[in-house]
Amino acid sequence: MTPEVAAVAAELADMAAADHRATVQANSDDYAEQLAWRRLTARHADRLHELMDAYGWPTADLVGEDAARAAWLIAQHADRQLDVQRQALRLMEQAVAAGSASPRELAFLRDRTLVNEGRKQIYGTQIAGIQDGSPIPWPCEDPERMDDRRAEAGIPPFGEYVAQFSVS
Repeated sequence: MTPEVAAVAAELADMAAADHRATVQANSDDYAEQLAWRRLTARHADRLHELMDAYGWPTADLVGEDAARAAWLIAQHADRQLDVQRQALRLMEQAVAAGSASPRELAFLRDRTLVNEGRKQIYGTQIAGIQDGSPIPWPCEDPERMDDRRAEAGIPPFGEYVAQFSVS
């Protein structure tokens, strides 16, 4: 890894760490905290956009496993910047086709982008909320085949997935 790419990997890891620390702000009752979250994710998405323009999708082969996962997390949280999510999705699709990125992470990003576009998700990875202790997923295309698609992407069955969101 060149020093330049090592610096990119470290930057992606730092952004992911900041994201993890600030995630609690996303659903805070305090509007100032929500705004801080939005600003952070917007800054990170802007930077990811620049990095994708310069390097393509930050694959594990390029930046290492942790930084590649960090890039995916940043793209996932770019909810108010669909252009960045769409660019990441396009580049990640190419990387998955080349065997350089995770089909599982691509499935999550595809669903997230579809939901943000107001469309039905494919893999059932996006949960709209919790109602009466039960998770409420966003609508899903062809729900009868969802678990087959999930298995192809390396995601556990929907029932197992939503059980982790259930509040007793």
